[in-house]
Amino acid sequence: MAILSKDRLSKMMLEKLAELPAGTKNLKENVTFRLGLIGQMSTSRDINAAWNAAKKKAAKLYPEKFITDGRGVLNWNDGSKNNLDKNISNANFIKLNDLADNENCSVNALVSKLIKSYKNR
Repeated sequence: MAILSKDRLSKMMLEKLAELPAGTKNLKENVTFRLGLIGQMSTSRDINAAWNAAKKKAAKLYPEKFITDGRGVLNWNDGSKNNLDKNISNANFIKLNDLADNENCSVNALVSKLIKSYKNR
């Protein structure tokens, strides 16, 4: 039985995240610890679900403090990491796959070759 709803737990986590000093390591563990008895009484499933929601909200509401990487891990926004464009247009996706097929290699190998060629220029 859940002590709190996922949304309420997520809001509490977001409040604790905003209070953390910059550079704090192990954000999830620190936030859960700072929830006190509520954090201890909640199930792992509830904590994980609330954390997933809280880190998305934190990155959206506090972009000057937090950033999520490509895998959804919440980090401090210290300027050392950039969010890269992960989207590719459908037309470019088709062209990239056709080119990889013509070269008899995977798209990943093709992109590696293109990057190497670009750097050598």
